[in-house]
Amino acid sequence: MTPEIRVATAEDAEAAAWCHLLCWQEAYAGLAPPELLARRTANVEQRIERWSAAITEGKVRWLAINPVADVRDRVVGFANSSPGRDEDSPVALELQAIYTRAAWWGTGLGAQLLDVAIGKDPAYLWVFEDNERALGFYRRHGFAPDGARKHDDYFDLWEIRLVRT
Repeated sequence: MTPEIRVATAEDAEAAAWCHLLCWQEAYAGLAPPELLARRTANVEQRIERWSAAITEGKVRWLAINPVADVRDRVVGFANSSPGRDEDSPVALELQAIYTRAAWWGTGLGAQLLDVAIGKDPAYLWVFEDNERALGFYRRHGFAPDGARKHDDYFDLWEIRLVRT
């Protein structure tokens, strides 16, 4: 089944929160310290609150929906963008997040989410510097490092900034 891609609604908050945490577990296993990853992905209620708040505030979150799945597997990917948040933003648009569940890696779903979130516009993003799978995805979509690097305290990992002009 091909997932439906659409903007998140308030009713999607729980399913989106599950997707968010499960994507972190799948994507960051082997990257983030295991105990830290377990702590960061343990509180689904907090993540539901964050998704609800973002949707209520009018922030656009694109979801890939599998409508026949239970709540934990209903959202199989998501993406969102915004005006650049960095003081030295290299371009105006930032891809804040893009994730798909591991079962959907390599299916083209990530490219579809990228397209609805930023299209072909110039954009930038931050990615963990040792996340080779993600780095390959972004390279295939025209992103390249611009030399900026920072530490992510939440997962205790280093990030690099990628830019597509």
